[in-house]
Amino acid sequence: MSPSTTLDEDKDGKSVDEIMYRGMIDSLLYLTASRPNIMFCIYKYARYQSAPKEFHLTAVKRIIRYLIGTVDYGLWYESLDNFDLKGFLDADFAGDKIDRKSTSGM
Repeated sequence: MSPSTTLDEDKDGKSVDEIMYRGMIDSLLYLTASRPNIMFCIYKYARYQSAPKEFHLTAVKRIIRYLIGTVDYGLWYESLDNFDLKGFLDADFAGDKIDRKSTSGM
């Protein structure tokens, strides 16, 4: 997701099928276990499940096209006795127009 992309409710946009949109979001949420790089985008678009518009559906389709183009990427979790997963997150939600919550560095 481009940092310059802004999300809003798009009240004037054309509505799309909520069930189809929710199904797409649910499928993508399942993939976040092996593809954490899409997590931010998915949770942003999951906010609009109750009233999705064409703009939101187009963005979700863009995520799916990205996943199709990067099939060989992702995390592989081996079944080992001493599995130790480490990660780093540095997110800034201050630019969010809806709730303006900000977190940085975990």
